[in-house]
Amino acid sequence: MKRAELISIIKERQSFLCVGLDPDVNRIPKHILEGENPLFEFNKAIIDATRDYCVAYKPNLAFFECHGIEGWKAFEQTVQYIGDSHFIIADAKRGDIGNTATKYAEAFFRKMPCDSVTIAPYMGEDSVKPFLEFDGKWGIVLALTSNRGADDFQFSEIGGEKLYERVVKQTVKWGTPENLMFVVGATRPEYIRGIRALAKDHFFLVPGVGAQGGSLEAVAEAGLNKDCGLLVNSSRGILYASDDTDFAEAARNEAKRISLEMKSILQEKGVF
Repeated sequence: MKRAELISIIKERQSFLCVGLDPDVNRIPKHILEGENPLFEFNKAIIDATRDYCVAYKPNLAFFECHGIEGWKAFEQTVQYIGDSHFIIADAKRGDIGNTATKYAEAFFRKMPCDSVTIAPYMGEDSVKPFLEFDGKWGIVLALTSNRGADDFQFSEIGGEKLYERVVKQTVKWGTPENLMFVVGATRPEYIRGIRALAKDHFFLVPGVGAQGGSLEAVAEAGLNKDCGLLVNSSRGILYASDDTDFAEAARNEAKRISLEMKSILQEKGVF
């Protein structure tokens, strides 16, 4: 999906919601677990319930890979089912040297209909650029994450700047706003404004709103740009809004609630 198309979908739906697909068998309703393909059936129900209110889906590979070949089959079924009406993020956090990175990119961009892959940039340029060489595809680089362990490395001082700042400053040289996004955690909104100054036109994938306590309003205040520039992810808050037979309806209601809040923010800020 090209940038112009993504912006058009956000404008049309007046939403910048990304629904994270983390199908945890310990939390999937019991009646779904009794089926032959519970991972896909759960995802399918969530997608059917929420597709009108979001612009993107983010399947988290860990929740599929842990089930071996059957998990990979469910992942493939899931991304095929989403189709091309939504931006698809393979949350795989890959990061390896050039020839290996190229094969990872081929897996998600040629064998699977994913639009983007999350990337750990620790190994540098040759671990990132292979993901930026496919037309209409994106690399999403981890910049500042929402987990507690982010403090271990990301705020380290290097030559008078924080490590996460160095990552953003260097990585923007490798790609463009047409093929490169950044992961910026919602639980640290006070830093989002600074990252926006370093990457004015790039989209940010923002996890941490909802179950992790991030504020949508604070994220929007700090991170919106003229094209919206944000994909705000909610996973557990939507997926597990209910653990009973009404789980899909509850997910729909939560996605709708967030989407309406986003619409209000976009209108208030005059983005479109």
